[in-house]
Amino acid sequence: MSKTTKKPEPAKKPAAKKPVPKAPLKTPGPLSERHKRFCDEYLIDLNGAAAYQRAGFKAKGNVAEVNSARLLRNAQIKSYLNERNAERQKRTEITADRVLKEMARLAFFDPRRLFRPDGSPLPINELDDETAAALAGLEVLEEYEGHGEDRVFVGYTKKYKIADKTANLANLARHFQLFVDKTEVKVVNELSDDELDARILGYAAKG
Repeated sequence: MSKTTKKPEPAKKPAAKKPVPKAPLKTPGPLSERHKRFCDEYLIDLNGAAAYQRAGFKAKGNVAEVNSARLLRNAQIKSYLNERNAERQKRTEITADRVLKEMARLAFFDPRRLFRPDGSPLPINELDDETAAALAGLEVLEEYEGHGEDRVFVGYTKKYKIADKTANLANLARHFQLFVDKTEVKVVNELSDDELDARILGYAAKG
């Protein structure tokens, strides 16, 4: 009686990893409502991954980070963000020039403007707009003579807190590149989108 031998079953191939869904770099035609919502959400806190999820895209964690970064490189999305930023600046009247002027006002403020020529402090209602804007805080204390019900009000003690000159000077110096920060720069070859995605996910897995 002959024996039959079973042929060994071929080894099963490991299941292929699901590719990370990618957000398109090019958006044909006008931006979709979801892409516009992504932009609007991004302008709230400049958090790309959070904006990606709040806009309704089904992705979390590293995938949301990779896809949001990809969307932010999209030319149409960049243009839309620039338009919204311009609208916001016009609406709020907050421009780069205005911010720089305010920083300069705080950085170069002269505290002598808080006093009269005789050395007595100016009351708050007599400060000009530029001087008042340089104040970071105001504390007013009532002063009395005596104790209990017999005490008599004699006036106020006012404490002005001036904005931090050092911090504002440092910010201005950085803006005009007066400081040179020595940093180590490592130059690498330009990566493709797939290589960049793989490297980001690899670093995230190690962390």
